Amino acid sequence: MDLSEVMTISGKPGLYRIISQSPGRIIVESLLDGKRGPVFMRHNFSILKEISIYTEEGDMPLEDAFAAIYKHEEGKASIDPKKPGVELAAYLEEIVTDYDKEEVRHADMKKLFKWYNLLVEKNLWDPSDIDSETDTETSKEEEE
Repeated sequence: MDLSEVMTISGKPGLYRIISQSPGRIIVESLLDGKRGPVFMRHNFSILKEISIYTEEGDMPLEDAFAAIYKHEEGKASIDPKKPGVELAAYLEEIVTDYDKEEVRHADMKKLFKWYNLLVEKNLWDPSDIDSETDTETSKEEEE
C-alpha cells in the first residue's frame, strides 16, 4: 500500500486508509478495527507519505525509515513501542544511525514503531511498495 493512502488523525488511535475524498471531507477506514467514517478538513491529520524523520543531514522520508526497519527485521515486526525510551532510542540508532537526537522525541519513536508494526501486521506495506511507486513515476516521465 502506498503511504499516500494512509493517514493519522490527531486525537484518534491507529492509522486510517483513505477510501474516498470529496470537497471538505475524506472517508477513511480504521486499520485497527475496520470501521469507516468521515474526516473533515477542520480535523488535524497527516498523510504518512508527507512525514519524515529529522536526521543530522536533513530529513528522511518515513517510508525510507520503514524500509530500513523492514530490512533490519527481515520483514517482521520491530521493537515493542511500549519499551522504555532508552531502548527505543538505541534501536532507532541501529537503524537510522544519524537521526537527530535533539529533535526526534520519545513520542515520535513510539509512533514510528507502532505505525510500522501495524502496517506489517496487516500486510499492508513492504519495501516493494516504494519500488513500484518509483517505477510508476519513471514510466509517466518516459511517456511525456
